[in-house]
Amino acid sequence: MWPLIRILPVKTNFRFVVFAKYAAVASVLAAIASLFLALYPLTPPCGGMNCGIDFKGGTLLEISTAPQAVDLSRVRSELGGLELGDVQVQAFGAPSSALVRFQTPEGESSEQAIEEVKAALTSALGEVTFAKTEVVGPKVSGELFQNGLMALGFAIALMLIYIWFRFELQFGVGAVVGLLHDVVLTFGLIALFDLEFSLTSIAAILTIIGYSMNDTVVVFDRMRENIRKYKRMPLGELVDLTINETLSRTIITGLTTILALGALAIFGGPTLFGFSVIMIFGVVIGTYSSIYVAAPIILLWGVKRGEEEAEPLPVRT
Repeated sequence: MWPLIRILPVKTNFRFVVFAKYAAVASVLAAIASLFLALYPLTPPCGGMNCGIDFKGGTLLEISTAPQAVDLSRVRSELGGLELGDVQVQAFGAPSSALVRFQTPEGESSEQAIEEVKAALTSALGEVTFAKTEVVGPKVSGELFQNGLMALGFAIALMLIYIWFRFELQFGVGAVVGLLHDVVLTFGLIALFDLEFSLTSIAAILTIIGYSMNDTVVVFDRMRENIRKYKRMPLGELVDLTINETLSRTIITGLTTILALGALAIFGGPTLFGFSVIMIFGVVIGTYSSIYVAAPIILLWGVKRGEEEAEPLPVRT
């Protein structure tokens, strides 16, 4: 019985296509709910999502406590009591340097908030040198938000072109619909649990797109092989056969990724928690979309099967 991976069945015969209609209804309803949560209320720049400093604007301080190292946890706890909204503290360069980002509280000027933060840091850390102070306005943050969305759209368009050239157009459409499904539901997750939406979130979603596309390509590649092998097999049975043949690989890859991300969520601290949660959700939903979004679209569209008769191939052991 060891390794434990042997308990996974070598071959499965699940009938995925039977539940494709129900899964389609569930996916459509989930996508509509996600769009509502992410967009309502229609207030720029992030709608119903919790905008981070990257998209909302704020203040950046570069501090130094040379020759001693900066106590990042103490900085976070000290600034956490000032009601500054989203606060980000990260190491920068030498151990004695750090970057502090925070939002200006409502009703206060940026100058007043900066002085409060400097006083709190000096009180907590002793002698502190403030090397740089920058205020990021909403205009710059709005441009970052637009550029982030453009990056997502550009990535999805490139995936469509790649799948189109590698397979056929219907495969590309299936893959893109699956990617859009994953992205929309991820936005819904961010809005539902009030996770911070920042450039790190954009990076997580781009990674999800790559992961989901990789999983979809594996399914499509095996489907193309089966189309050539079983030219008279009904397309629904062929889709089920393809998904079952790639299922063990999909499960093993997904579980391995989730284990790594789970450790990152637990031990990575508050800075990486949101990123890890988004990635875990993306792995799960990306696996689902490969089975119940991308593949069924091939079933609806159909594929060229050729006119020659199928020749049975010897079974590989």
